[in-house]
Amino acid sequence: METFTKSFTRQEPIPEEAIAAAVAVMRSGALHRYGADPSQVSTLEREFAAATGARHCLAVASGGYAMGCALRALGVGPGDAVLTNGWTLAPVPGAIAAVGARPVLVEVTEDLVIDLDDLAGKAHRARVLLLSHMRGHLADMDRLMRICEDAGVTVIEDCAHTMGASWDGVASGRWGAIGCYSTQTYKHINSGEGGLIVTDDADLAAKMTLLSGCYMLYARNGTAPPEEVFARHEGAMPNVSGRMDELRAAILRPQVADLPRQAERWNVLYRALETGFRNIPGLSVIERPRAERYVGSSIQFLADDPDRVPEFLAGCAARGVEFKWFGAESAQGFTSAHRHWTYVEPQDLRRTDAVLSRLLDLRIPLTFDTNDCAAIVRIAHAESLTAFVTL
Repeated sequence: METFTKSFTRQEPIPEEAIAAAVAVMRSGALHRYGADPSQVSTLEREFAAATGARHCLAVASGGYAMGCALRALGVGPGDAVLTNGWTLAPVPGAIAAVGARPVLVEVTEDLVIDLDDLAGKAHRARVLLLSHMRGHLADMDRLMRICEDAGVTVIEDCAHTMGASWDGVASGRWGAIGCYSTQTYKHINSGEGGLIVTDDADLAAKMTLLSGCYMLYARNGTAPPEEVFARHEGAMPNVSGRMDELRAAILRPQVADLPRQAERWNVLYRALETGFRNIPGLSVIERPRAERYVGSSIQFLADDPDRVPEFLAGCAARGVEFKWFGAESAQGFTSAHRHWTYVEPQDLRRTDAVLSRLLDLRIPLTFDTNDCAAIVRIAHAESLTAFVTL
């Protein structure tokens, strides 16, 4: 019986150029972003702003911090309602709860994107949408922005899974007022932990820089707005320290430059799995819209019969293929559903629950190749015949 022996969590080594840059930082002893001259962090901010086409970029400690910082900069506070996806990962509602606000959950569709009809119906209930491009799936961003603009809703994009992706030629993170990215190990660039924030709004950029703890050294930020903009907000923004350090920035800079090549490598693997899974009974692939340019670092499927999913998962796991399921009764590792977030007021999301009961998720490490993808398909196909076809 064929088994799969590679790890679904094993990452590629950090590039040699990044290792050399990190060693140089350690030898200098100047790991704090405001203690280094020239600064790796400031240079990273300029390079990432150029890569995304944004006027301003701020490098911070994590993707979760990035979202919290964005919410605070927009004035979201205790008791405020914030719209967000009913299907996302816990750091998204966690960022809302951490500023004392209330998540208002929006249904998701079988295409795994936020339900725009439900969003239109709920848009009057909040002034901010924290939009999660969950698992790299982009909604129709033209329509989404029209809904939000008509309702006076400001959009923050959570791009933890869409760095390098775009909708209709516009980069993920560049549709809303603020875009937030993660550089945690399992994202598209890897510094262990870390985050990046982009915006075109000088006042928001100044507020977030002050929030991150710049100690009035904001002029050293790579894309800082003019001093007079900071003068409007000094003293009003608390220091909620969350700066990125020089070591992580040194590790990230070569990865930012290499992201387009890495994205295409992911997509080769994604397409190999997508093609293979089209012929597996009991499972359906998620069709990607033509306007979406995705980065396939994971792939999702919907099972026809949610009751047969545990048997399929157990069979695949016994042979080394590690699917995640969003329909489990309790949170499993990095996988959770809205009913598991007890700090969020329970909400009726019947359509989302129906999707999650059938939703399977598979990580695609760049340590795999197309032969590995073929092996995964063979194992999944064999187990599907037992779980979904044999009665």
